[in-house]
Amino acid sequence: MTSRNIPPDAGIRIPAEEMRAFVASIFLQVGMTPERSAELADYLVRSDLRCVFSHGTSQAIGYARLMRDGKVNPDPRLRVTEDSPSVTTIDGDGGMGYFACREAMQITIRKALTTGTAAATTMNHHHFGAAGTWSRLALEHDCIGLAVSSHRFFPNPESTVAGAVSGGPLSIAIPAGEQPPFVFDAGHFEQLYTEEIYLESPQRFFKALGINAAVTILGGLLAGIYRPEVQSTRWEPNQGSFIAVFDISRFMPVDQFRAEMDRYIGDVRKMKLLPKTEVTMLPGGLEYLWEQVNERLGIPVSDLHRERLEETAKEFAVESPFGPYENSRFDSSASPSS
Repeated sequence: MTSRNIPPDAGIRIPAEEMRAFVASIFLQVGMTPERSAELADYLVRSDLRCVFSHGTSQAIGYARLMRDGKVNPDPRLRVTEDSPSVTTIDGDGGMGYFACREAMQITIRKALTTGTAAATTMNHHHFGAAGTWSRLALEHDCIGLAVSSHRFFPNPESTVAGAVSGGPLSIAIPAGEQPPFVFDAGHFEQLYTEEIYLESPQRFFKALGINAAVTILGGLLAGIYRPEVQSTRWEPNQGSFIAVFDISRFMPVDQFRAEMDRYIGDVRKMKLLPKTEVTMLPGGLEYLWEQVNERLGIPVSDLHRERLEETAKEFAVESPFGPYENSRFDSSASPSS
């Protein structure tokens, strides 16, 4: 599985629709409905298109094994357990977190457009994928989206405070006009609050620890993942989420805000390059550009990524789609011929 969330130096390209059909066929093999198989496949392919490979189709084998082995519910029945004008809570019935979070985000957007701001929590489910999958849904509605998640864990009294948090993801998405939207999408901050960092820079340590503690509290404790009824289910749900949406029009005219964002992002893009970079971008900018390119040219699949997916195809008795696209092979690291 590739964990480098940048375009690979070498590999092949495969059309997004081919990858969606392939991944959906895997989930069909473990009891998912055709509709949910296609939905989950689309989320993973979207991450691949953005080159967020750590949360893309390389996750398919792990998800399929969890459902095959009876640890995750392949056909959950979602249940709204709290429904007020600005707050929703959803029980994911032991399934993948994608379905509960999609439902939560759709409801929260509708409520925010009525009340100005709204929030939701989800619980009793497994992995919800890249946090940016959910924060981005608010963008097309002229809203700001926030999504965090935490998994259930218990601090070890033998550890220092560096082990006090779960390492969950955080994403904030803010729309712009002509410029790429701002999308901060961080998987975790664990490497930023080690004991070594504490000795070197206590300020950095406690800032990173504080952010992740807030994620643990909102996406875990507030979401209700420690409730006894969740821990005693027949499935193995270990995650929850917190989602919030803010209607920009309640703060200022949307066109004015988008213009301000364009000015700000445009000014940033004129700044000097960091070492070993080719463009200056705020978070989310590169993913936005990569998605546009990869929608047109196909998803870049490294040999390691392909190997993992072919292993998945063999294990779940589905046909691998990669052979016909061998002629799309690229190698940007190769020396140009003279």
